[in-house]
Amino acid sequence: MSKGPIGIFDSGLGGLVMTKAFRAALPNADFLYLGDTLHVPYGPRSASAILDFTTRAIEQLFEEGCPLVIIACNTASANALRRLQQDYLPHHYPDRRVLGVIVPTLEATIQTGHTRIGLIGTSFTIHSNTYKEELRKVNPAIELSSLATPLLVPLAENDGIKYAKPVLEDYLKPLLKDRIDSLILGCTHYPLFRSLLEEILPAGVDIIGQDIVVPPKLIDYLERHPEISERVTQSGKLRAQLTDVTATYSKIGKQLLGENIEFEKISLK
Repeated sequence: MSKGPIGIFDSGLGGLVMTKAFRAALPNADFLYLGDTLHVPYGPRSASAILDFTTRAIEQLFEEGCPLVIIACNTASANALRRLQQDYLPHHYPDRRVLGVIVPTLEATIQTGHTRIGLIGTSFTIHSNTYKEELRKVNPAIELSSLATPLLVPLAENDGIKYAKPVLEDYLKPLLKDRIDSLILGCTHYPLFRSLLEEILPAGVDIIGQDIVVPPKLIDYLERHPEISERVTQSGKLRAQLTDVTATYSKIGKQLLGENIEFEKISLK
């Protein structure tokens, strides 16, 4: 069985926030990041397009030797994860694993003990109802107020966070009216807006960022699955691939990672 880095896939650059957090949690592990910047954002796209892009990205990461791939993109997790796990992997890569971010995020949210949960995400993530369906399996008594916030990803991808406060204030009005006690940031880009959200949300509202809650879940998974963890190479290296490389993407990507890295341009088969 092949050994290699842990793969991280995202529709754009937001997964670099997760990558930074994963590397802090597992400093010796090797990681390979793949951002589909050519097709970002995924939120407005059709289910068939999202599944196609995600499958091709997973294939690319597996060809690079990754024994485990984390789909950091909530939109891709909502649309493609279950089909990849149930249909694609058994027939093509039975010895590899693909994980998402939605279930571990909900697990961490439930642990807060709060029962009036808000969720912001891309249009596809929200309208897929994946969060509601998964939450219903665990605790149907918890109320979930969901809100599509499609302008946030373009702002994050184009160095526009400084313009985001009035957008967030307008978006959050219905959630504040619902008196939420926790807010799930249902997109890997959204931790970038954390400081603005802290200014807008009432005191006592927990902000559930996936960069905080998912890395411990990954550590736990690897401890419970030595057949996977033993195949993760351990030299502390990071490579990053993008399907479109521009000066802006390179600048923002380096800022998100907090380190100087060269992005490899690749084409998905």
